Amino acid sequence: MSKQDIEELENSLRYYFKDKALLLDAVTHRSFYHENPDTAHSQNERLEFLGDSVLGFVVVEYLFKLEKDYSESTMSKIKSYLVKEAVLFNVAESISLGTHLRLGKGEKETGGRGKKSILADALEAVFGAIYIDGGYERARDVILRLLQDKINAAVSSEQFYDFKTDLQEKSQVMFGVLPRYVTVKQEGEEHKKIFTVEVYIKGDRLGKGSGRSKKEAETAAAKEALSKIKASENP
Repeated sequence: MSKQDIEELENSLRYYFKDKALLLDAVTHRSFYHENPDTAHSQNERLEFLGDSVLGFVVVEYLFKLEKDYSESTMSKIKSYLVKEAVLFNVAESISLGTHLRLGKGEKETGGRGKKSILADALEAVFGAIYIDGGYERARDVILRLLQDKINAAVSSEQFYDFKTDLQEKSQVMFGVLPRYVTVKQEGEEHKKIFTVEVYIKGDRLGKGSGRSKKEAETAAAKEALSKIKASENP
């Protein structure tokens, strides 16, 4: 990793390391470390483990300070959604982290710079490195700069909410059975299909939803069913 590479990544992060070796470790995949034992000081798994914890705390602290008092369960769901691989991969791509990774020959040849798991792990490692180098407040500043829009979007759109799991749990507790999903319609061309799904509990149709995949349609149906159950509980 050249001096120019380090500067480019620091500019993307808007954080400038006192100890550049920490950033170098954060972008060093184990494949590079194992292939270059004489030149690689370390690899990023320990920093990734630390960064995962720092990231989780920053997200929960941010949610805790919002005007809306989220329950422990809801904060846990939002945090789980935001720290999942797909979200972190998207953030890593936004700062072109893949171009700065130190990878072994095999990982390079198999597209390692674009692998979701490698990029997500490296981003957490970078967060861990910033925490060690600059402390919690600086790490929090960088994390929120990169993720605040995603946190706010998740909160406002309820993207974090797992309606199908919640309906399953509620159905088992209240009725002793699992929900049954039925695909009632498929429309459109093969690559632009729209699915319509209904969900039944003990033979009663409680929800209906549409989406570009069966999963999306089932989620919409589960959301409607939960609303109906909630309304019946609080007439």
